[in-house]
Amino acid sequence: MSRQYTELTVVGEDDTGLIARVTTLLFERDINIEDLDQAVRDRVFRMTMTVDTAEMTCTPEELRGALSELGAELGVDIQVRFPADRETKTIAVLVTKESHCLEALFEAWADGDLGAEISVIIGNHDDLEPLAEHYGVDFHDIGDDTGTPDEERLLGLLEEYGTDLIVLARYMRILSPNVVFRYEDRIINVHPSLLPAFPGAEAYRQAREEGVRIAGVTAHYVTTDLDQGPIITQRAFDLPPGASVEEIERRGQPLEAGALLEAVRLHLDDAVSVYHGRTELRDDADPERYQFGLPDSLEGSLPDRPVDGLGEVAADAEE
Repeated sequence: MSRQYTELTVVGEDDTGLIARVTTLLFERDINIEDLDQAVRDRVFRMTMTVDTAEMTCTPEELRGALSELGAELGVDIQVRFPADRETKTIAVLVTKESHCLEALFEAWADGDLGAEISVIIGNHDDLEPLAEHYGVDFHDIGDDTGTPDEERLLGLLEEYGTDLIVLARYMRILSPNVVFRYEDRIINVHPSLLPAFPGAEAYRQAREEGVRIAGVTAHYVTTDLDQGPIITQRAFDLPPGASVEEIERRGQPLEAGALLEAVRLHLDDAVSVYHGRTELRDDADPERYQFGLPDSLEGSLPDRPVDGLGEVAADAEE
């Protein structure tokens, strides 16, 4: 019998015996645990599990009900994603005020090139609500007068819309572990630098102040460590001497949109996996379909010599 990989996520306050209670419930229903990972950050406990439900002795609805009851008893949130739940993928896009990345996602979606449904736009300001309305997508402003988001409302919306993937389209707020742990390896952000250089705020300004000659952008999975998540795609561009921060932004923004869109496609195609803190292309994925870094058109402009070892070859030829 083929395996049916089901994903479980447990998030809440850390407590003794929590892992044992969950794994015992699964064992009693003939569910085999294939992988288990746990972490605690800022007193928030997270456990992710991949289990095989091919031979479980209950229905999916019964398992959901049992895990929901156990979660309520333990004071934790337990989410279950069966294989059928992942067939139709939905995207929640988080935004602030910049529109270029959201526009790229909308255009790909409208052209039928995205491979998923953009179900909701969530902002900590309402500046981009007209753009969402233009495409007929629900918009929710979860920010107060200062733009501080209500994360409890955010989590409620993500659950309400059945979110499969969260895309941060220049969302200028840091997500707490309470959000990140629930959607681990399912949150993609784009950062305006060639990470790991210039993490944090004002990356283009940092690049200008440091006098770099080549800058860039990076799309990556979000973790609880700011701008240190596994890198998916990158783009690079030259910085002309004397370029202002505004000019650098104008050069970088189209590449931000392109890198983010390509990272979303890689994720939706299930073409990359996260292993030991880095992404790797899956064996059955075609690398020719995607642009991870520089375009192929630049490959021919790169010199192929000199490289180390050619001197030894020449010496051998003279003997």
